[in-house]
Amino acid sequence: MTHAPDRIISLLPSATDLLFDLGLGGRLAGISHSCDHPGAAGLPVLTRSIIDSGAPQAEIDRAVSEALRAGRALYSVDGDLLDRIGPGLVVTQGVCEVCAVTPGTIQEAVRYLPGCLPTANVLSLEGRSVAGILDNLRALAGAAGVTELGEKLAADTQTRWDAIQPVKTAPRVLTLEWVDPPFYGGHWVPEQVARAGGVNALGAAGTDSGRTGWQDISALDPDVIVVMCCGYGLAQNVEFARELLTKTDLRAVRDGELWAVDANASFSRPALGVVRGAEVLAELLRGRECAGESVRLEVTASATV
Repeated sequence: MTHAPDRIISLLPSATDLLFDLGLGGRLAGISHSCDHPGAAGLPVLTRSIIDSGAPQAEIDRAVSEALRAGRALYSVDGDLLDRIGPGLVVTQGVCEVCAVTPGTIQEAVRYLPGCLPTANVLSLEGRSVAGILDNLRALAGAAGVTELGEKLAADTQTRWDAIQPVKTAPRVLTLEWVDPPFYGGHWVPEQVARAGGVNALGAAGTDSGRTGWQDISALDPDVIVVMCCGYGLAQNVEFARELLTKTDLRAVRDGELWAVDANASFSRPALGVVRGAEVLAELLRGRECAGESVRLEVTASATV
């Protein structure tokens, strides 16, 4: 039987969300600075970012690019605090250097400390697709000693995913994970588009998101544009989408098919919220807003949350 660790450290928001989905929030002993699950409020924070998340998107992109070129980690871990907590399980990720702490960052933080990592299980979640997210869930459940619960929750999630009713019209959809400069959605986002009945205009399932340009986007002429900037909620994505209202050369903008969604809740994170994201996409492809989850923006109207 798998030993059930009584102190778990989650260094990425999606793992924190999954732990609460599994009913394990009470075992959390520390989180990352990005973990925003309400149940985790007040827990010790073990990470910080070298990037100012409040800066304009172009400045953030420039700072991230410079750090990656120089080989600098985007996040630091409080090794002393990690050592004092002495967790049985530390959860990190290997999918995206920009999104969260990687195993190498943890190792660097504690390399000169006497303590915790030799006795802790460090679990790196690697899911880049919907199936990979469910594998993450099972792996986390197994590492936490609740394997059967993880299997049931994964099966229930798959059933809900399969039940989503796609639109019949197959519109060409461009998802934007950043707008200045523009990045198209990758990983599980193309699967969300396809499950909703759309045709993904840029990006492929299971691959990284990528940089593009407005001239290329204009040439693609997508039917629908969905702004889901990574790391932001609905209100901020509405503001990012408003910047696109001046791009009237884009048919989607002229036709009122420019949308903003809550990326943190349903698109950016490899967590169970991606199922809800596909449901939201299916609704907006039918022209329906989901209150608190999606907003349609039009050139001739004032868009508000």
